[in-house]
Amino acid sequence: MIKDRIKDVIKTGGEWLSSLDLENLISQHPSVAATAVVGVPDEKWGERPHALVTLKPGETATLEDIQSHLRQFVDSGEINKWAIPAQIDFVEDIPKTSVGKINKKLIRDQLQ
Repeated sequence: MIKDRIKDVIKTGGEWLSSLDLENLISQHPSVAATAVVGVPDEKWGERPHALVTLKPGETATLEDIQSHLRQFVDSGEINKWAIPAQIDFVEDIPKTSVGKINKKLIRDQLQ
């Protein structure tokens, strides 16, 4: 469905940000098992990225760890600094649909 694909991008401050690209970059952190990124409403910017992260067994990470990890991609020009989520929730499990895909609609509904 096209509506779902459109929501794979986040419009923040008039710029488009791919949630899939951001998920890929977060997933490169050595402690991260899985991640989902959605846009959440923001009065100032329209939308802001919000990430859900599950960690590998026995691993730990903080908001600051993930943000610091993403700064290397800002420095290399892959993403803009405003793409780094200010909100990252560490969760046991990321909601999935009946066919095993990340359920971004449910995640957005839960965060709003």
